[in-house]
Amino acid sequence: MAGFSIRLPEDLEDKLDAEARREGVARAEVARLAIAEFLARRERERFVAALVAEARAAYADPKVRREALAVAEEFAATDSEALDLAEGKPVAARARAVGRSRRRR
Repeated sequence: MAGFSIRLPEDLEDKLDAEARREGVARAEVARLAIAEFLARRERERFVAALVAEARAAYADPKVRREALAVAEEFAATDSEALDLAEGKPVAARARAVGRSRRRR
């Protein structure tokens, strides 16, 4: 395992010491965990930002937008049907209503 030295402001060092005492571990272990969590969070943030950028770019295309809305509409009916089942509501009546609304378009 590689090692390195880091200078910390006094208040941060005090917090590091206190956390290490509370957890009963070495300061280095608290620092390793904090660095690992920070890096994992940054990686997730970059991943989500890339997904959002890709979605925005794709959604700017009118054809992709229409397809996405059509798929979302199909899932909305399915989600509502599942909710109706879970709540004990009759599903057949809902299916007929959804069919009528689709024919009107």
